[in-house]
Amino acid sequence: MSHRQTKELDVLKHAAEAAERFREAVATQPPAASYAACRQAWDSPTPETGTPAAQTIDALRALAEPGLQPTTGPRFFGWVVGASHPVGVAADWLTSAWGQNCANHQGSPSAAAAEDVAARWLLDILRLPASASVGFVTGATMANFTCLAAARTHVLQKAGWDVEAQGLCGAPEIHVLIGDEAHTTVFAALRLLGFGRDRIKRVPSGRDGAMLAEPLRAALAACEGPAIVIAQAGQINTGAFDPVQEMLADIRARGAWLHVDGAFGLWARACPETAALAAGLEAADSWATDGHKWLQTPYDSGYAIVAHPDAHRRALTAAASYLPHAAGDERDPSQYVPELSRRARGFATWAMLRHLGRAGIADMVARHCRLARRMAARLEEEAGITVLNRVSLNQVIVSFGAGRDDATADRLTRHAVARVQSAGDCYVGGACWKGREVMRLSVISWPTGEDDIDRAAESIVEAWRYVARLDP
Repeated sequence: MSHRQTKELDVLKHAAEAAERFREAVATQPPAASYAACRQAWDSPTPETGTPAAQTIDALRALAEPGLQPTTGPRFFGWVVGASHPVGVAADWLTSAWGQNCANHQGSPSAAAAEDVAARWLLDILRLPASASVGFVTGATMANFTCLAAARTHVLQKAGWDVEAQGLCGAPEIHVLIGDEAHTTVFAALRLLGFGRDRIKRVPSGRDGAMLAEPLRAALAACEGPAIVIAQAGQINTGAFDPVQEMLADIRARGAWLHVDGAFGLWARACPETAALAAGLEAADSWATDGHKWLQTPYDSGYAIVAHPDAHRRALTAAASYLPHAAGDERDPSQYVPELSRRARGFATWAMLRHLGRAGIADMVARHCRLARRMAARLEEEAGITVLNRVSLNQVIVSFGAGRDDATADRLTRHAVARVQSAGDCYVGGACWKGREVMRLSVISWPTGEDDIDRAAESIVEAWRYVARLDP
């Protein structure tokens, strides 16, 4: 290697040292700067000449770090995102350094083999059919998209229509039934697949956001032809699960495809303490979940799991004369995902599954659920704070101003959320639930412990007391 090449590689060590310093300080990081401030800081003319490697990385750090959210820290509860475990990050660094395109099994044999084994481990830990196929995608949106593409292929093929050859124009109508509190990513995936927003049949849900079985039964009876039912494992606000066991007989009697959006809730199956919440999901036809949630892999990491590999391959395969063809039991990664060119996502998944193992994943899920209950119990002790959901998983939603009229309580809740965010002890999110403003907390970061929960709860209580004094 030339002296020049060696010097260029020094930037990798420089970046690694900077990353380590950032991780060491993330727990005490101040609140992120606003988008407007970041946009102003980043704005500059197009570079006319180059900048040395280390200086470029230093400039990147100086611009980026003030606007980074503490998502890798122990007190980030704003969204359901894992904290990118160091083992996964290290594997992801190597993935970038190796520069492999996991388009097919010959272009990068190791990347394809890592996906093959990681997929087998994943199915085993989630207790899903070992014969299912797995596509390694960017996240839940593309996992839902991929699974529902396979569903579309399968149900139309049963109706005598080849959607890959003939498209959707003139195809039999597919009835899509989904709970009215389903996650927005599922609706985005359906839209991309050509299922118009107004043609989707929304099924009523109960107080916890879980789809109701009896209205689904009626909706299934009212439609004829191909049908897809989309169930939810882990409602984004409450953590609730659709009653799949109760719905399954009607779905099967109707001949519908059952898809499960389990971005984070599907991981309940990996933990004995929470497995009952996800009972019966193994009977579905497809499942979407994320690795960058409870598996703590870095972005991007999602899994499209399909119980009918033929439909999966038929819907997604990209073929050309210059591309190798899988033979025998060879697994060609390009048959299970929308992209041809993509990073080798399987390495980080393999590393985290190897590092945590079945027991480590189960322990982490159980611990986070216990911590969520601890948070809810502490907040409920404070007058004026109401926990709105039964904390069965890792999600907690609360409102402020109990006893006030709805408009006042909503205003107080918004102010409390803003006060907590500005204080910087923890990060919480705001949301709208059943027409009311709420504070939403998601406990899913691998470093979070009891001390972090207690400190965050204290910060939330202090914020509420401050807001209540200003608006008595």
